[in-house]
Amino acid sequence: MIPPIAFHPAYESSLPVGHRFPMRKYGLLAETLVAKGLAPLGFVTPELATAEILTHAHDPAYVAAVLGVAVPREIERAIGLPVDAALVRRSRASVGGTLLAARLALTEGLAGSAAGGSHHARRQQGAGFCVLNDVAVAARTLQAEGAVRRVLVVDCDVHQGDGTADCLAFDPDLFTLSIHCENNYPAQKIAGDLDIGLPDRLDDAGYLEVLRARLPPLLDVLAPDLVFYNAGVDPHRDDRLGRLCLSDAGLLARDRFVVAQARARLIPLVAVIGGGYTSDVEALALRHALVFEVLAAEAAGAAPR
Repeated sequence: MIPPIAFHPAYESSLPVGHRFPMRKYGLLAETLVAKGLAPLGFVTPELATAEILTHAHDPAYVAAVLGVAVPREIERAIGLPVDAALVRRSRASVGGTLLAARLALTEGLAGSAAGGSHHARRQQGAGFCVLNDVAVAARTLQAEGAVRRVLVVDCDVHQGDGTADCLAFDPDLFTLSIHCENNYPAQKIAGDLDIGLPDRLDDAGYLEVLRARLPPLLDVLAPDLVFYNAGVDPHRDDRLGRLCLSDAGLLARDRFVVAQARARLIPLVAVIGGGYTSDVEALALRHALVFEVLAAEAAGAAPR
């Protein structure tokens, strides 16, 4: 059975002409997943996240400002996107998608959302193209409901997951692993539970060596009830905000390893797409599709790698 994938039409909202955030990638990713046969029964459609859910990880005053489309101008500048009604709807849909995919992963073993990974959104504000932290909200919501006790966030976006670290701070059962380029955004990082900063220009072999050394023992020690996997493709060598040198094959090997390690331990895993920045949005959508191809292959019984 092909793992379920959450998608909402609101994942893609409009931006001013020439904006550097590749918003079109979300719609193209959905089209790519359908074309590749990875959504044979269609997508599962999430509900928009409510204020009650969002305040599991965000300050109520910030949630009220977002939902009221009244985010202060200085925070909007830090986010780097116009926080209008369409973007608020998109952000709520993204949180709802990650939460729905996480619930499905707990029952199906694997699931994903064709958005998510907004890991720069902190408890009291958004930043770095991120308004609401979907993974943090989903993790705290499931924990509050008693659906999970211990969660591991495996964040392989090229940027450090400062917002997730902030939102999940002071709870040892919500563990964050961030493998990122050290000399990259954010300049001032918020320490997570395990931060691994990589040097500029690191290639496939060097990246995979780090991942293979650090992830398996962490999974064994923590034995989490659920893994959230941020499969950002901005470590790619052609990414304009990346500074690392992974190839398409390197990204695929990374995704295969993370998913297979969770599967080998019978740990449910939910994947979100994270960052990816290039003017070639078609190529970007294909890179984001890699993790969903891996989910489908693992669900079909592919051997762990």
